[in-house]
Amino acid sequence: MEWGNSSLYADFVLLGLFSGSRFPWLLFSLILLVFVISIASNTTMILLIRADPRLHTPMYFLLSQLSLMDILYISTIVPKMLLDQAASQRVISFAGCTAQHFLYLTLAGAEFFLLGLMSYDRYVAICQPLRYPVLMSRRVCLLIVVATWLGGSADGFLLTPVTMQFPFCASRAINHFFCEVPALLKLSCRDTSAYETAMYVCCILMLLIPFSVISASYTRILIAVYRMSEAKGRRKAVATCSSHMVVVSLFYGAAMYTYVLPHSYHTPEQDKAVSAFYTILTPMLNPLIYSLRNKDVTGALQRALGKCLASRKVTAF
Repeated sequence: MEWGNSSLYADFVLLGLFSGSRFPWLLFSLILLVFVISIASNTTMILLIRADPRLHTPMYFLLSQLSLMDILYISTIVPKMLLDQAASQRVISFAGCTAQHFLYLTLAGAEFFLLGLMSYDRYVAICQPLRYPVLMSRRVCLLIVVATWLGGSADGFLLTPVTMQFPFCASRAINHFFCEVPALLKLSCRDTSAYETAMYVCCILMLLIPFSVISASYTRILIAVYRMSEAKGRRKAVATCSSHMVVVSLFYGAAMYTYVLPHSYHTPEQDKAVSAFYTILTPMLNPLIYSLRNKDVTGALQRALGKCLASRKVTAF
């Protein structure tokens, strides 16, 4: 079979998340609501951290980067999906699919690394508080952020060209709501088993390295918390760390299901459901988990609302 440029670079069709739904417009409305809440809550988190001097600490600086990643992450996938449903068209160009694929891998990889390094921040804060200003200085925080973005970009630059160079000579219909790697590879008429094995090893390493940092950090944290004599300090340490662990469990658990569990153990419909969870729901849940379980953030929000109400009263008079 010959593959010309017209075949290689032809448009794809995204079957989407709504095709199997009995109430597609209800699902559309729910996803739109989740998208708006996600953008609003993550933007609010970033603005609060920038505006309130009490939140100018390494932990909240890293948390603002997580919110930025979540905004970009959900914006890479959801607007296109909602627009397709509203306009009753599902076509995505080869270039658009490549860009979406690259951004998705970059942002997901960056978030993996950031969550791992955020656990190191908690370890230093709880286990070595006297050395915290040195070990988590502004320079170190900037290096952490740069390293996470470079690590995510490396993942995108390595996997995207290889994935998109396969000849997609079968159906151009992607049984998914965005250009995710496993769904794309099913359209290739070449043997992709070697590449899937290499990608499997890559994903294991990308998950294993941050997970090892998280496991080591929280093992030391649990030991330190157990030895704490003050109940107040113990409760504060547990509250801060439990929020991070919930976020890590949600994001890593869904990623392990998609990329580590053999494909024979899950169906395309299950893949779409899990992908919807960590690409749509997780960016909304992250700021809510951190804000609702964090007195510093809720306090900053109350102060910001108080200033806003006070300024309105002054303007009214």
